[in-house]
Amino acid sequence: MKRLALLLLIAVVALSPLVVSAADAVPTEKDSVASSRAVKLSEKLRCLVCQNQTIAESNAELAQDLRRQVHEQIAAGKSDDEIVDYMVARYGDFVLYQPPVKATTMLLWGGPALLLLLGAFGVVRVLRARRAEAEPPPLTAEERERATQLLSGDRKKDLP
Repeated sequence: MKRLALLLLIAVVALSPLVVSAADAVPTEKDSVASSRAVKLSEKLRCLVCQNQTIAESNAELAQDLRRQVHEQIAAGKSDDEIVDYMVARYGDFVLYQPPVKATTMLLWGGPALLLLLGAFGVVRVLRARRAEAEPPPLTAEERERATQLLSGDRKKDLP
């Protein structure tokens, strides 16, 4: 009887971790739906260090932290919009890979066009300045005769 009680106690103690872990939620890494949500959200968010990559593409430490935050919020049961709103509230519209067009993001959207216009304006000014430069005055008759002599190789008249 003592052996049976001892074996029963050992079996209960040995199997108790399995019972406890069965009540836990499925981690995000093992949940394919949550994992695909995390990837889609990571493709919508810009790496603030790299600035031309999404956090899904970047290997920067900040991008890893942002991906971890996305996973944590998915595990907490937040919707995609809530996660994006949290990131925007924390980091601003620049964290979005395609920020909305509004007054605070006009420089992001209009910046390239503004730089293009400034570059074209600079090119036009340089070309106009080159045209406006005064041409050297024409050669006098004496200078023209001296140039002809130098080019023909007649150097006798050059001597003083």
